[in-house]
Amino acid sequence: MSVRLYVGNLPKELDRKDLQAVFAEEGESISAKVITDRKTGKCRGFGFVTVQSDDQADQIVEKYNGVMFGENALKIERAQPRKKSKGESEEENRSVAPVGKSSSSGGGKNRKKSNRSAGSSSSPSGDSGSIQPDPRWASDLEKLKQMLSAQTSNS
Repeated sequence: MSVRLYVGNLPKELDRKDLQAVFAEEGESISAKVITDRKTGKCRGFGFVTVQSDDQADQIVEKYNGVMFGENALKIERAQPRKKSKGESEEENRSVAPVGKSSSSGGGKNRKKSNRSAGSSSSPSGDSGSIQPDPRWASDLEKLKQMLSAQTSNS
């Protein structure tokens, strides 16, 4: 079973061969992929390495996570499973969580916008045509609504 590892904090002037060379001593069975910008063709700052086993993946994470590569310390962790969606490439979907953690300038603005829209869309509870809650949290949301209504009726 192959395991994909997310490799973050890569320099902009990196190509696949350079990333492959970093992990060359781990064996021939490792493949690397650098995610590039469509317009410029430069590295977007992250990539993926595929290894053959969980043990090998754990060894690579322990050995290379935090190692200095150029001017940056590499960030290596297991890649999140692929999410299928229209219009976006699979790499962009997987990279949302790891890149969001390290990004602070652009991410904050986007987070505020999403919080505002989430708060305003969830407040009209009587409108059945409104955006539905995430099914993973729907039961918890329903419990909270019941607790809130019980508190307001008791007061």
